[in-house]
Amino acid sequence: MLNEKVKELLNNQVNAEFYSAYLYLDFSNYYKDAGLDGYANWYMVQAQEERDHAMLFIQYLQQQGESISLGAIDKPDKEYKEFIDPLKMGAEHERVVTALINDIYAEAFAVKDFRTMQFLDWFVKEQAEEEDNADDNVTKFELFGSDSKSLYELDAEMKTRVYSAPSLVVG
Repeated sequence: MLNEKVKELLNNQVNAEFYSAYLYLDFSNYYKDAGLDGYANWYMVQAQEERDHAMLFIQYLQQQGESISLGAIDKPDKEYKEFIDPLKMGAEHERVVTALINDIYAEAFAVKDFRTMQFLDWFVKEQAEEEDNADDNVTKFELFGSDSKSLYELDAEMKTRVYSAPSLVVG
C-alpha cells in the first residue's frame, strides 16, 4: 500500500493531467477557429499525450492496489487576445505540472517509496521535454510570428506533429 499522502498526490495528479488535456483542447479549438490548423494539430496531439499521462497514473495506482478518486475537471477559463497567448500559457502550465510532479517525487522520497520514485522518473524526464518544447514554441513565435509568411510556415511546421503513445510500462 502507498503512503496516504503519496496516494493523495498521485490521485490529484490524475485530475491535473486531465485538466491539462482540457486546457490543450481549448488551445487547439482557439487555433482551429483562427484558421491556424498546424497549431490546432500541435495542441490536439498535446491533449492526447496529457490524457495518456493521466491514464498512466491511474494504471500505477491500480497496480499498487489503490482505488482511484476522480475529481471534477475545471473548465479552462483563459482568454486569448493574441495568437501567442496560448503558447505562453502552455509554457507556464508546463512549469506548474513540473512542480506537481516534483512535489510527488519529494513526498515519495521522504517516505522512501522507491517504487513510486522509479515510476515518476519517466515523468521527470518528460516534463523537461515538455517545458523545452513549450519554450521553443514561444521563442519561434516571438521571432517569426508577426510576419504572415513566417507564421504560415510555422503553422505548417506545427501541422507535421503526429501523436505517439508513451512507451512507459507501468508496473
